[in-house]
Amino acid sequence: LLNYLQLILGHYHVSYQKLTNKDIPRLPQLREQFTATELNVTMTDYKFEGWLGHSPESVNGKMEWGAFEPKKWTEDDVDIEVSHCGICGSDLHMLRSGWAETPYPCCVGHEIVGKAVRVGKNVKHVSVGDRVGVGAQARSCMQSDCPECSTGRENYCGRANVSTYGSVYPNGEGKSYGGYADYNRTNGHFVIKIPEGLPSEDAAPMLCGGITVFSPLKDNGCGPGKTVGIVGVGGLGHFGVLFAKALGADKVVGISRKASKKDEVLKLGADEYIATDDDKDWAKKNARSIDLIVSTVSSEKMPLQQYLTLLKVNGTYIQVGAPDGGNLPAINAFTLLMNGIKVGGSGIGSPSEIKEMLDLAVEKKVKPWVQKRPMKDANKAIVDMEAGHARYRYVLVNEKHAKL
Repeated sequence: LLNYLQLILGHYHVSYQKLTNKDIPRLPQLREQFTATELNVTMTDYKFEGWLGHSPESVNGKMEWGAFEPKKWTEDDVDIEVSHCGICGSDLHMLRSGWAETPYPCCVGHEIVGKAVRVGKNVKHVSVGDRVGVGAQARSCMQSDCPECSTGRENYCGRANVSTYGSVYPNGEGKSYGGYADYNRTNGHFVIKIPEGLPSEDAAPMLCGGITVFSPLKDNGCGPGKTVGIVGVGGLGHFGVLFAKALGADKVVGISRKASKKDEVLKLGADEYIATDDDKDWAKKNARSIDLIVSTVSSEKMPLQQYLTLLKVNGTYIQVGAPDGGNLPAINAFTLLMNGIKVGGSGIGSPSEIKEMLDLAVEKKVKPWVQKRPMKDANKAIVDMEAGHARYRYVLVNEKHAKL
């Protein structure tokens, strides 16, 4: 009987869950008795295929479409039919091995939205058919004695922090692959239901780009009575402006290099704009004027020392941009000491924070500036992203599963 079941599944490439009791009388018992590994069959009627980078050259528009083996299925997982995936700067860093050596082949993309098509029995908050999303994190240890996981800060877990792509799962479950693909498999704890009223193309880039700035803004007191500066108004920074306003900051100051961007930044909702390349006295003119700065710039040549002089006494500077190699410019200790300045960093956000952010986006009608690109043209899109053409986020649309 087992051989018969294997033959059927192997020939038709379908899930045994689709067979009925009348097809095989003892199927209920077999479901309990045998696991997917023991049956040695593929448990889905869909294929995991996507854009794969095979070397640092892939960042130059040389990804190749191909099949990949997702992590081993567990009853804690969710399979997602990908409809949308945002293009994040992290994707380019990973493709080029900018932060560390990338474990090729790698399918990038960690701003994933789509439909849940398979849900493990241990996942209680998602059902098949739900519109869901995945950000930059796919796993943490999730243990009750973990100081981070037990307090809703899974993004800082130091025991088993698995990224959505380019990481290895514990317990021999395999490698993580991202969302430039037809399907994605991720641990259900990090799969978030997308609320009604938020279009998929808007939700996707919020899952990394949005949460990367929302979390430090919220954690560091952005709100009424505060003046907030956003350094670098690009894909990340434009979310900084949007969410600083949504959180109720009295004044939001966009800080970027060129005066040519001023009109766009003010249209996003900023109240003031500082062009650092076009005004040699910008730091002096704006000294001690800002309560909180969130910097999205990922350049080791940025004028960090001057950014710090913009802070009021007891002000806070948070770095979220990550340069290749991780190096930041030197700063003068006396700037910190004489102004009581706090300097810190922030990395993405937890599942609960992502849910909070998405709910706020619906409530406050946060509307990111996105440009939709066909998934089939992902290579052209990443080249355009690298060249700085995005205004302000590219979102890949998988036309097999959604309309462009």
